[in-house]
Amino acid sequence: MTWKILISLVLGFFGGVFFLPQGLPGMLEPLTDLSLAVLLFAVGFDLGQDTDLGRKIRDLPRVSLAVPIVIALGSLLGAMVASFIVRIPLGEGALAGAGFGWYSLSAVIIAQDYDVTVGALALLTNVLREVFAILSIPYIAKRVGYLSAIAPGGATTMDVTLPIISQNTDAQTTLVAFYSGTVLSLLVPIVVPLIIAWLQRLG
Repeated sequence: MTWKILISLVLGFFGGVFFLPQGLPGMLEPLTDLSLAVLLFAVGFDLGQDTDLGRKIRDLPRVSLAVPIVIALGSLLGAMVASFIVRIPLGEGALAGAGFGWYSLSAVIIAQDYDVTVGALALLTNVLREVFAILSIPYIAKRVGYLSAIAPGGATTMDVTLPIISQNTDAQTTLVAFYSGTVLSLLVPIVVPLIIAWLQRLG
């Protein structure tokens, strides 16, 4: 699965560079939305066919409720460690990581309410996180564990990376991933402004 994803990504990149027909860029966004909707429909259809789905939901370990919180804390801590390595302020590093993979919303909030440069950094950070998640989820699911495979996707596990998680894990993990992505998506418009307010108070 990882190789299929990687090959598709590379082919798409070179196709965009060398073979992009005029007028196609305007069609890419609705085409992407449609493709994602079809993928999510397939995930829902697959879950609906599982006759044991109700039992699997009841059997979900209570610790799974903490998954998005652990991912959020890990994302912020990891971003702060990375900011120390690349020598940018820890608070701004945390701010860039607080998008939890939702690059469009977090980057816009940061650019409008704090700093355009940090907003660009947040955009790049979260886009790269999504790409890394798409490439790494199959490997992590196979080599590390199903629950661990949820972490790289962050907020995207409720949409973009959910089909990849579904294909490489099981129904229970898919449900936890959707729940985790939903909670993280709800946290982004709360955590990002809080960090901005904290930085502005310090500055």
